[in-house]
Amino acid sequence: MSETFDVVVIGGGPTGENVAARAAAGGLSVALVEHELYGGECSYWACVPSKALLRPTEALWLAQHTPGAREALKGPLVASAVLAHRDALVKGYDDSSQVKWAENANLTPVRGHGRLAGARRVSVTAKDGSTRELEARRAVVLATGSHPRVPDLPGLRASKPWDNRDATAAARAPRRLLVLGGGVEAVELAQAWRGLGSEEVTLVQRSPRVLTRFEPFVGEQVAQALRDSGVRVVLETEAARVSRAGTSGEYAVTLTHDAGEVRADALLVAMGRVARTDDLGLETVGLKPGGSVEVDDQLRARGVAGGWLYACGDVNGRNLLTHMGKYQARTAGDVILGKQAAAWADARAVPQVVFTHPQVASVGLTEEQARRAGLPVRAVQYELGNVTGTVLLGEGLKGTAKLVVDEKRRIIVGASFTGPEVGEMLHAATIAVAGQVSLDTLWHAVPSFPTLSEVWLRLLETYGL
Repeated sequence: MSETFDVVVIGGGPTGENVAARAAAGGLSVALVEHELYGGECSYWACVPSKALLRPTEALWLAQHTPGAREALKGPLVASAVLAHRDALVKGYDDSSQVKWAENANLTPVRGHGRLAGARRVSVTAKDGSTRELEARRAVVLATGSHPRVPDLPGLRASKPWDNRDATAAARAPRRLLVLGGGVEAVELAQAWRGLGSEEVTLVQRSPRVLTRFEPFVGEQVAQALRDSGVRVVLETEAARVSRAGTSGEYAVTLTHDAGEVRADALLVAMGRVARTDDLGLETVGLKPGGSVEVDDQLRARGVAGGWLYACGDVNGRNLLTHMGKYQARTAGDVILGKQAAAWADARAVPQVVFTHPQVASVGLTEEQARRAGLPVRAVQYELGNVTGTVLLGEGLKGTAKLVVDEKRRIIVGASFTGPEVGEMLHAATIAVAGQVSLDTLWHAVPSFPTLSEVWLRLLETYGL
């Protein structure tokens, strides 16, 4: 016999937790199914541990630029203390506190692998092989996230490389680390492990720059920062094949374009992620497994009659960012409760921070994206190092701020920043983009002196206000 709930959510990460809590707060009964740890990828193997590894290297970098503080520095980071702090933040991979939170939020945690078994039905298989059949009166929500993409490269899978989980959970810094990829995960972890003691770090990226989805100056500045920290950055090159001596020996990676061979003690593959739908039972409701679940702006799965199936977060492929998955989850929860809601920010006002030093922060469209969309745009740029707040934060600190302005509507459609602590400036830009605040109104939003935010005034002056 099946157990019946108003809503069944498959996936107990941040996205699943948010949609479940939203529905339960509205008075619905909710089962939350999770096959690993409640709290999910972000809490244990991605956002939280990676930033725990990165923050000390950033703090040291800032101290090295601060007169008086840099003279007090007596040595490198104490990696053991950083790793102990990371372990404390992931709670030793114990999710008991998350389970307690779920129960206090009036959710019913169900341990096991959940998969669709037909319309409004979910079958959950526990580790001991036993099964529970769940039925949803109102909605089933897929929030299963994504897993790393491993390219079909000779010898790569057999060599058992690191993925993000291995890289954020490592007990010590590898002496030689090779990173394949040039996205956020690649640049963050390359810089983190270099700061934590890896003697040789090489990053290989097939494109002409790293962070290709950002403004061009972003990739150029981050690549230079990596080089300055001792990371070898190899661009417009790919791995051709991988070999390894046994399961614990060194890696030998042959590169294309006569770039030679790199030998490493650890190999991190950071080349994108794929929706986790290969064993989700999608075929039982007429959908194809293995790819993203296409949804409408209410997060309902397209192609499923009755509008009962929802997909939020990485699994729908709209935005592979934790905070956007949580945003979608809140929207889906409201729709399930019968409210009028639609997700549009994940197309027009997506904020993202890269926690390298210097930090990167962006929201909305790049100039290139805006022009491809046919918008009548003008871009303005200002060097953050010329702002008094930056000078006071530390000697020799630099960065860039850029706004992309829709000239017809006189609103900002995109903003990008590089520099120290710029992630803390991003929400102002997000409000401006999401709220379509006019430049004439922004002129009266006076930034405090002396802060980094004074760059807003300089940008508007550069525009001509």
